[in-house]
Amino acid sequence: MKKGFVYIMFFCLSGFTSLKATAQTMNNDTIRVEAFITPEGDTIPQSWLPTVEVIAIQSARWKNYWRNWTRLRNAVYVTYPYAKTASKLITEVNNQLAGISDEGQRKKIIKSREKEMKRDFGDKVTSLSVYQGKVLMKLINRETGNNCYEIIKEYKGGFNAGFWQTVAFVFGSSLKQQYDPQGEDKDIEKIVLELQKLYGYKG
Repeated sequence: MKKGFVYIMFFCLSGFTSLKATAQTMNNDTIRVEAFITPEGDTIPQSWLPTVEVIAIQSARWKNYWRNWTRLRNAVYVTYPYAKTASKLITEVNNQLAGISDEGQRKKIIKSREKEMKRDFGDKVTSLSVYQGKVLMKLINRETGNNCYEIIKEYKGGFNAGFWQTVAFVFGSSLKQQYDPQGEDKDIEKIVLELQKLYGYKG
């Protein structure tokens, strides 16, 4: 609607210019108008406005907002690949454990995969900050459907789950935290979708 109004105004002005030019044919007045031809063959007038630079002092509120956003975005970019790996690993372990009722055999499988994971990711994960660790727990819940407490309890037993829950509590977190993409974790969800689109991760 707005574009149509602009075209109407342009043609009205063009008509006025034509009348004025007709009235002044003795002087052969002309007005040069640049044109842009669309792929469909339409000719649209165009012009360029000079660049205007707007400078303003950012308020403390917005400085704080962008600082927090950048910190969160960096944390998601660092930890999301680990969450995807954890999801893949849990699926593989579950497939291996399916139909195995012998407790000793189950523990052997779990210990083998745990050793493999420590070898590949131990140094990287332990170098994460507490904040990044919290984000990682959220993302693991997003990717697996289970919180970290449930995962540890399933594979390592209730005692280990309780111990690590206490450790997480000391650092101001919880292994039982749930992922809420429509609520408090909506910013994380936005960044995850951006990551998936950028790097081709499957949702």
